[in-house]
Amino acid sequence: MIELWLVRHGETPWSREGRLTGWTDLPLTSGGEDQARELGAWLSPQQFDAVFASDLQRALGTARLAYGEPLVEPKLRELNFGELEGAAWEGLEARHKNALLTFDSFQAPGGESTQQLTDRLNGFLDQLEPGRYLVFTHGGPIRALLRQAGQDRLVAPCTVVALNWTLRQPLFIHGKEHTNGH
Repeated sequence: MIELWLVRHGETPWSREGRLTGWTDLPLTSGGEDQARELGAWLSPQQFDAVFASDLQRALGTARLAYGEPLVEPKLRELNFGELEGAAWEGLEARHKNALLTFDSFQAPGGESTQQLTDRLNGFLDQLEPGRYLVFTHGGPIRALLRQAGQDRLVAPCTVVALNWTLRQPLFIHGKEHTNGH
């Protein structure tokens, strides 16, 4: 069995402001660092076969503060928002908002499609041996993987979503659902 514990990184300046953050490499805010430390207290008794993180500093910083030094994996990056990178949710055209909310066929102009994101993530997961893994990533990848497990939800910063990946079944969610619409 492959058991995944997926962690969304802590708060960044753009997540706090409700802006689309894909491949822009932003650090955690001091609040995001606090979130990661709090999560660390909860994660500390857990043991994993490996710990991975996206190569973006917000995921790496969360991993280091919450658990320790991870293996860096670029395939765990957030969706590439292309020309919409940095756009405020409130200022997005309705067609982009609707496509992001449904998440089925979204592709930002000059960016990556949700299907490309899913394919990228599955390419990483297909290489894993049976085991228990802690994965520090982003909201889009977590949502894409949850959808494959029959769920569809947005999660707040520093939320943990555990999945039995072999059976594509959710095990638990520790944290909050995202409250902003994106």
